[in-house]
Amino acid sequence: MLNFSESQTTRDRILRGAGLALVSGLLALMVLGCNVGPNYARPTTAAPQSYRGALAPDLPATADPAKKADATAPAATLGEENWQSVFTDPTLQQLITEALANNLDLTIAAKRVLEARAQVGIVRSQQLPTLGAGGSFTALQLPQGLANTNSDGTKNDFIRGGGFSASAAWNLDFWGLYRRQTEAARAELLQSEWAQRATRASLIEDLASAYFQLRSLDAQLAITQNTIKAREDSLKLTQQLESYGAGSRADTRQAEELLFTAKADLPEIRRQVAVQENTISILLGHAPSNIERGVEIADQPHPSAVPTGLPSELLERRPDIRQAEATLMAANARVGVAKAQFFPQISLTSMGGSASNQLNNIFAGQNAYWYAAGSLSQPIFAGGRIRSTYKYSQAQQEEMVATYRKAVLNALKDVSNSLTAYGETRTRREEQTRAVTSATDAVRLARLRYAGGNTSYIEVLATDTDLYDAQLKLAQAQQQEATSLVQLYAALGGGWQ
Repeated sequence: MLNFSESQTTRDRILRGAGLALVSGLLALMVLGCNVGPNYARPTTAAPQSYRGALAPDLPATADPAKKADATAPAATLGEENWQSVFTDPTLQQLITEALANNLDLTIAAKRVLEARAQVGIVRSQQLPTLGAGGSFTALQLPQGLANTNSDGTKNDFIRGGGFSASAAWNLDFWGLYRRQTEAARAELLQSEWAQRATRASLIEDLASAYFQLRSLDAQLAITQNTIKAREDSLKLTQQLESYGAGSRADTRQAEELLFTAKADLPEIRRQVAVQENTISILLGHAPSNIERGVEIADQPHPSAVPTGLPSELLERRPDIRQAEATLMAANARVGVAKAQFFPQISLTSMGGSASNQLNNIFAGQNAYWYAAGSLSQPIFAGGRIRSTYKYSQAQQEEMVATYRKAVLNALKDVSNSLTAYGETRTRREEQTRAVTSATDAVRLARLRYAGGNTSYIEVLATDTDLYDAQLKLAQAQQQEATSLVQLYAALGGGWQ
């Protein structure tokens, strides 16, 4: 027969064993716990086999042009190129580098990434138990009438005491509520990272387009100034012919009209130059100022063949598509969060410590205490809030699926439009170059005929006007060709690497 002390020891061992079994079982349930709600799967999209308006078939890339390309090697597409390889103007490269370092939109996007990263830590903390600790100290001076009398006859009128405690709480994530919330937060972090990359690509596109527009305006300004000089010389000729009786006052007035028309264009072109410089300055992250120039617009290099790769590659390369997919992943995870609200929530709490009215007895074993409890809560009636929240999250997820598919279609449209634009603007620039050559020769012949008295000044007027218009249109066509290459590079997902 066991005595009392032996029975107490046996009971303690049983209780400890039951406690360990309970904790082990809870941990096993935590590990084996399910995540309710749908697991993410990328929506299917019907991507075509090739882009509409492709300029040339994709050719395998090779580092040595003298060597024959391997037909099985993957093609180096324009979208995979680094922006330094596409925009070779040293001044433009310097401006892009400065913008990537100082642009405020890019700085804002980077801070949003840091915010989302911190938010992941906040949300993930709900999966872990919380621990707390504290201590206390008390002192009390008693009146002499209430003081205790010690055995030696002295009064004990001063009482000191204190204690310490520790607490823990854990909301068990059986149904994946907190795991799904963490999954959504991580998807939002991924979304902010792709948004930052999209901002970077957009910055390069905007800066390169503004720079080519500026160089085109510089060319138009030079054309106008040269035209003014040529028309001033033509006006002097008509004035001389009029003074000798070989010309008329009408010819002089027409020459003046040509001159003043060209001079009237100067203020508008200078205004547009200032606007473009201010635009570029803001993209660079500083106050409006003068912008350095590099290669002229007519000398900007343009590849004749543009390898585009497969349309399906846009799903991985375009940052806006990846951003839309990350948004869909977050919405998909929130469906699981809403569904987990239907199930019971289990939480564990515990507290322990020691307390005594004598400081020297705080750590004594007989003054220790502890407390442990578990709770289960099951929603029964919430006025339809839980079910409506679940339906709302499902509708959001379906909306994001449609948004993702729309982003894919818009990307395909952007590439097709850019390919068509690049091919057609190149053809327009080539034809406009021929028009300028013909118009230049026509002006030369008309002025020779007028100086020899073989034609009226109306012919000089018409040919000079045609030449001026053709030169301005050529500068604009050169800018459109350069801009279309920028847009094609961005449409293929380049610029963020």
